[in-house]
Amino acid sequence: MELLSEDEKHTKLTKKEIILRGSIIALITTIPSLIIFVLVWYFLDDVVIGAISGAIVHFVAMGFSLKISKKLLVKK
Repeated sequence: MELLSEDEKHTKLTKKEIILRGSIIALITTIPSLIIFVLVWYFLDDVVIGAISGAIVHFVAMGFSLKISKKLLVKK
């Protein structure tokens, strides 16, 4: 069993912080795709185009989530 030094103890995130920050990232990646899906479905009245548009926005948001998570999950 390794003992952590005082500096290493302060740099670790607690489970509560990880869950909170992970939930924030999930919301950032999910909400825009849902909004696009609903708006396209409502205005164009086509579920398929709405689903494709929502999927494209979702994958773009997932691409940015790596950068966002590096900033959010690093304890200062």
